[in-house]
Amino acid sequence: MSEDVDKVFKRILVGVDDSADAQLAFKYAVRRAAKDGATLIITSILESDDMNVYQALTKDYVHGEHDELVAHVQGYKKIAEDGGVENVEVIVDEGDPGETIVKNVIPEVSADLLIIGSLSKKGIRKYFGSQAAYMAKYSPISVMILR
Repeated sequence: MSEDVDKVFKRILVGVDDSADAQLAFKYAVRRAAKDGATLIITSILESDDMNVYQALTKDYVHGEHDELVAHVQGYKKIAEDGGVENVEVIVDEGDPGETIVKNVIPEVSADLLIIGSLSKKGIRKYFGSQAAYMAKYSPISVMILR
């Protein structure tokens, strides 16, 4: 039983955006990964809901948004490395954040812990609360939700 309580996670996935809760989740994930010697996988999802129809149909727009998000997540990678995490990976995907993380990202990166904030950068509590709830309910791995 004590091995369950003292479980050390090897591959920690953290979802980031620029919300205060996501920043808190990221800081915790960096500390936890550095302490446990775990690989930290940082993910951010380009939400197609944020685009209007014209933008969604314009490949240059989507590609530009994707490239900006990748560059932004690379900044998180640098912070994690400076924070003492030896192995840091990044993954950027597109779609509904909760569903994309659960169905695409987790299986792709073989994470064993997901750390997320409870609110999104949009500040719409109900909307991202449902994202966090979705991930907690359907994730095949342990989930930590920080406020």
